[in-house]
Amino acid sequence: MATAPRTDRDEAEPKAAPVRPYRTAHLPFPLFSAPMGIGGLGLAWREATAYFGVPSFPGEALLSVAALVWALLTLLHIWREIRHPRALFADLSHPARAAFAGAFTIGLMMISALLIPTQPAAAFWVWVVAVMLHLMVALFTVRGLMLTPRNDPLSLMPPTLIPLVGMLLAPVFGVRLGVIMPSWLLFGVGLIFWLTMQPLLFQRIAAGPAFPDKLKPTLVIFLAPPSVAFLSLVALQGKVDWPALALFGYASFLALVFLTILPRFLKAPLALSWWSYTFPAAAFTVALFTLVRAYPFPYADWLLWAQLSIASLLVLVVVLATLLGLANGKLFVSD
Repeated sequence: MATAPRTDRDEAEPKAAPVRPYRTAHLPFPLFSAPMGIGGLGLAWREATAYFGVPSFPGEALLSVAALVWALLTLLHIWREIRHPRALFADLSHPARAAFAGAFTIGLMMISALLIPTQPAAAFWVWVVAVMLHLMVALFTVRGLMLTPRNDPLSLMPPTLIPLVGMLLAPVFGVRLGVIMPSWLLFGVGLIFWLTMQPLLFQRIAAGPAFPDKLKPTLVIFLAPPSVAFLSLVALQGKVDWPALALFGYASFLALVFLTILPRFLKAPLALSWWSYTFPAAAFTVALFTLVRAYPFPYADWLLWAQLSIASLLVLVVVLATLLGLANGKLFVSD
């Protein structure tokens, strides 16, 4: 069939620009890792205030920023749900991204931690809401693992530990709020499922296939459960005994492993997975302060400052990288 010849008018008319998807539809669900990392660093600086006597401003400011970021992200996701209801449902149905619902509730726990020194009553109710929501997230995570086979290796990744880490973190604040027995229950559930999931994840890493480069930073999440479990057990028992020391020993070993391969991790392309560095590093910093307070040793102060500096630098770098990604439009994009 003959086609009509092109005219000068046809060539002069500009082509229609492609329709850009509304950015809110691609609001990254894993961005809830940001309040976790910033809040965790705030807790580390609170330890520095208690141990070194430095001003309390850094810790309180970081926890306040974490609360504000959590509130902003929550409002944005509510707006996203109104404009694009299927987008949030897709995240919650995704085998990997759904785990970051646990980051949402851990961020709420950070708000409880912020309120404990000045408003314990409000902190208690925020903690209760956070724990109830986190139990729902953990329940559906474990239910999904039991009912839906993870045939795709990339559907079983370190972020799967986030819902379990929250149950290990809750007792750290629950004990300070006087909630002892439920804190023990949460600790038991989180500990057993962590010990169950850890071998599966290590097997997945050892057997391959290899992680994509942008997901390799999520391996650092392995450092979070033993660090948080150590803090939780110390809070529940009121002392650093041999089970707590065993947990800290494992966390220290992992920290050394990740320190040796950190240069390779830093070559990973800019992605939200960089936030995986922040909370584990902060949790290990708090654990190190707790250990040194119970078992002081030579040059411990230098080690504490070094670890606190590393955790602070990681958060600073990842915050700047995230702001850069937001400015150049690489953050609100589809996977």
